[in-house]
Amino acid sequence: MPKYFYTAKSFSGEGKTGILEAKDEYQLARILRQEGYILISAELAEAEKKKLKISIPFFGGVSLTEKMMFTRNLRIMISAGISLPRALETLAYQSKSQKFKKSLLDTANQVTKGKNFSDSLSSHSDVFSELFVSMVKVGEEAGTLEDVLNVLTNQMEREYELKSRVKGAMIYPAVIISAMIGIGVLMLVMVIPKLAETFEELNVELPPTTKFVIFLGNFLAQKWYLMILIVFALVILMRIILKTKTGKKIFDFLALKIPIISPLIQKTNSAYTVRTLSSLISSGVPIVRSLEIISGAVGNIYFQKAMVDASEKVRKGLKLSEALRPYQGLYPPTVIQMIEVGEETGETSTILAKLADFYEEEVANATKNLSSVIEPVLMLLIGAAVGFFAISMIQPIYSMLGAIK
Repeated sequence: MPKYFYTAKSFSGEGKTGILEAKDEYQLARILRQEGYILISAELAEAEKKKLKISIPFFGGVSLTEKMMFTRNLRIMISAGISLPRALETLAYQSKSQKFKKSLLDTANQVTKGKNFSDSLSSHSDVFSELFVSMVKVGEEAGTLEDVLNVLTNQMEREYELKSRVKGAMIYPAVIISAMIGIGVLMLVMVIPKLAETFEELNVELPPTTKFVIFLGNFLAQKWYLMILIVFALVILMRIILKTKTGKKIFDFLALKIPIISPLIQKTNSAYTVRTLSSLISSGVPIVRSLEIISGAVGNIYFQKAMVDASEKVRKGLKLSEALRPYQGLYPPTVIQMIEVGEETGETSTILAKLADFYEEEVANATKNLSSVIEPVLMLLIGAAVGFFAISMIQPIYSMLGAIK
C-alpha cells in the first residue's frame, strides 16, 4: 500500500502530521477519524520525496548549525517535562529546512507508535550521524537522555567553531586567487587580441610562449562558453574522483604532505578525534564502539584507517595508547601520552576533553597565522604569472626593435 504524508486536526483543534499507509485517501481519512482526527491534506510520500530532492541545494544536507540548535532546544524542552513526540513536532515546525522538518515529523510519528527514539533517528542516517544515534541510544538505556543531549550540544558547538576557524582561514587565499584569475581572464580577453593584431600586421616572428598566450586569449574571447563548460566538467570530474577510494587516498596523502596545510590537517583531525572520543566515553559508549564511530566520522582516510586498526587492537585487549603508538606520524606524541595517563588514572574522558581544548586552541592559532604564511606564497604565484605574460608579450617587441637596428 502507498504511504501518505498527511496533515490532520483533532476535534479540539490540535494539529498533527505524519506518514501512514493506506489504500487511498478515503481509507486514510477513516483511519484518522477513528483516532479522533480530521484529514486536512494528504500527499503520496514518494511525491513528497521527489519534491524534497528538488528543493535541496546542489550540495544538500542539513546544516550543522540547525542540528546544533535542535539538540539544544530538545534538551531544554525535555528538561521542562514536555513529551518527546510533542517536542519533536514543535521543533520540526520551527525548522527552516524542509528535509529536516520531514525527518523530525517522521521521527515523532515513529516514537508515538512506540518505537525507540534512537531507532527512529537511525532511519534518517542522511540527517543524524552514527555518533548522534549511538549517544542517544546510550542515554535512553541509562535514563540520562537529557545529559547526553547536553554533551552532544557541546560537541557540535566545538565542531562548529573548529570548522568555522578553518573555513575563515581559507577565505583570504580564496579571494586573492579568485581576483588573480579574474584579472588574468580580463587581460587575455581585452588586451591580448589587440596586441595579436598588431603583431600580425607587423609580420613579427612570435616565440612559442607568445603564441600560447595569444591562442588562449582568442579562445576565451571567441569561445568563452566552452571554457565555462570545461571548468564545470573539471569540477564534476574532481568530485567523482574524490568519491573513489583511490582518488580520496591520493588527495588525503597530498594534504598530509603539503608543508603549510599538513600541520593544520593533523591538528584539526586530532582535536576532532579526542573531542568526539571524550563525548562518547563520557556518555557511556564502549571504547571499541567509540573508535568505530570515529572512524566513520573523521574526514581523512589515513585517520580513518588508524581508528579502524586501533578498534581491532583494543578489541583484542590492547590499550588504546599502545594501539595508537604506530600512528605517531598522524597523531602527535602528546595525544598518545595523555591517553596513556588517562588509562592509568581512570580519567580518560576528562583528560581527553582538556586535550581537545588544547588542540582546538592550537588550530585557532594556526589559522590566525595561516594568512601571514600563505601571503608570500601567493605573491610569488602572482609575480610568476604576471612575469610570464609580460615576458611573452614584450619579447616580440624587443625582437622587432632589434631587427630595426
